[in-house]
Amino acid sequence: MEAAPIQSESFNLGFIGAGKMAESIARGVVQSGVLPPQRISTAINSNPHRGIAFQSLGVSLLPHNSDVVEHSDVVIFSVKPQEWAGHGRFIRVMPNTPSAVGEAASVMSLGGAATEEDGELVAKLFGSVGKIWRADEKLFDAITGLSGSGPAYVYLAIEALADGGVAAGLPRELALGLASQTVLGAASMAIKSGKHPGQLKDDVTSPGGTTIAGIHELEKSGFRGMLMNAVVAASKRSQELSNRLQISFFFLDERVNRFLHNSLLPLSFFVRFYSYWLVLMHAIAIFLSIYLKKTGNECE
Repeated sequence: MEAAPIQSESFNLGFIGAGKMAESIARGVVQSGVLPPQRISTAINSNPHRGIAFQSLGVSLLPHNSDVVEHSDVVIFSVKPQEWAGHGRFIRVMPNTPSAVGEAASVMSLGGAATEEDGELVAKLFGSVGKIWRADEKLFDAITGLSGSGPAYVYLAIEALADGGVAAGLPRELALGLASQTVLGAASMAIKSGKHPGQLKDDVTSPGGTTIAGIHELEKSGFRGMLMNAVVAASKRSQELSNRLQISFFFLDERVNRFLHNSLLPLSFFVRFYSYWLVLMHAIAIFLSIYLKKTGNECE
């Protein structure tokens, strides 16, 4: 899925928290041409030494977080959850890196104050870069272990299949192409056929044939158990990361709300970009909140 570029005049972007993740995102936004640095700001009151890195990008450095909110339409909260108290409408989303090609597996959970309308908007947003499910937030560690970290397991499997092809005499380029397409085709069969993966496996396994010989070796090596253990281990690690970084998107005025409703596809580029960075940081979850800025609101 090819997204149209976001028009730089659409909104101003602010960062609450000037850590490494925030700097990485800001740098990528500037270098990719999504927004010029003049449209990006952050506050240096809580982390002055990080301001040096941000200043090298040419973004605006403001004295206080309230200034960032005042000058921004979209604010990214790049801080630990215990460092701020939110009263907005939150929706937590766990995407993965295939969002970059429109094939994300994302899961969302509505916060207590979030409305069904909020949920529908977020579902459309993430649905533009793949498929999205709704689940209870207590399942997010397991989701991280499966779909968040899962692409890496598949990449490893593709690499191993290609190496096997090379060992059997295939040229490297051909082996890698065959391995990648085989995984893609098998996944499409599992999704589109409606059959259980075990049934699909049996459909291509002939008595005394080549496939059952290969499966026999996989079973002897504990292939199933290794994949199961990988998911469980990643899930447990997610539980251990109690101080993990959270990123929140606050859409602060009606103009951006209209932009979201009218331009979901262009905004999907933004989502893919952020998803890429998040999952590189071991599938850290996104907290997405939609908050319509009202006249007279004060930001502390």
